[in-house]
Amino acid sequence: MNSKENVRKASLALLAMQRHSWEQGVALDAFIAQGETEIAILMAKEAAYRKRADGRVAEIGVMNGATDPCSLGPGLLYAYERTGDPVFKEAYDGLLKWALEGAPRNEKGIIYHLTDADVFWVDSMYMLPPFLAEAGYYDEALKQIHGYVEKLLDPEKRLFYHQWNERNQSFDRKVFWGVGNGWAIAGLARVIDLLPKEYSIQREELVKLTLSVIEAISTYVRDDGLTHDFLDDKASFVDTNLPQLLSYTIYRGIRSGWLSKKWRDVADICRRAANHKIDQYGLVQDGCGAPHFDSPGVSPEGQAFYLLMESEAIKMDLES
Repeated sequence: MNSKENVRKASLALLAMQRHSWEQGVALDAFIAQGETEIAILMAKEAAYRKRADGRVAEIGVMNGATDPCSLGPGLLYAYERTGDPVFKEAYDGLLKWALEGAPRNEKGIIYHLTDADVFWVDSMYMLPPFLAEAGYYDEALKQIHGYVEKLLDPEKRLFYHQWNERNQSFDRKVFWGVGNGWAIAGLARVIDLLPKEYSIQREELVKLTLSVIEAISTYVRDDGLTHDFLDDKASFVDTNLPQLLSYTIYRGIRSGWLSKKWRDVADICRRAANHKIDQYGLVQDGCGAPHFDSPGVSPEGQAFYLLMESEAIKMDLES
């Protein structure tokens, strides 16, 4: 497994791919994690350029995302802190105002995933709470997490369903989508690491929740380190992307000290599986594929998941 070469090729492949707002956001996170400051600043510049009057950034293609653009918040702040360019600050402030005031939400203040439907998607667990926490709005970040947990988490299976329709009071997509659960644990991990010491009780609650979901997901990891698209449905296709997010979350949790080192074996087998899926072009094959995410293929988010996973694994190896 030539991880260094795979990272180089996967990075180039990601840069060449067309991206929507959430894909730009997670890709920016990945390049920041890799220490690619120059690339990250340029990606933030493009996101800021494609801002809308309501504060949403990186708006191209899919225009009805309420939480997806919020995934760019941390990257915009990162770029501003390193350049002082007011373009980034303006975009960041507008996006934060959108998240705090403009985005559509239910009567409890929980933000919908889309601007044109009263729906909650588990994807929002990654898009929104880490942005709010990094901006210092810890209570709001926790409020959004608890709102999504209330609507989407199955307390017995300890897994997240994908989509809840608030208007109909029913699920639009009642499946344990693998990548959706990956978005959730990765987002939770980021918030855990952002909470200050005065939020120690809330932090421990999030750790307990994240560990519970990790435990549930791990029971569906196959011997080859991969999972099915719908975790509990072996008839669904075999997916590479959740294993990458699971691996990333475990490595990050171990490095941050809130997850036991006993989980490293699970992360390692998932990482090996993902590295074996890198083709000659650096594309991570057989993940839940763009643009419809209903069949195996490649995607910008899959590339970003790979780079996030590798960044944590490499840091862990250096610290060992």
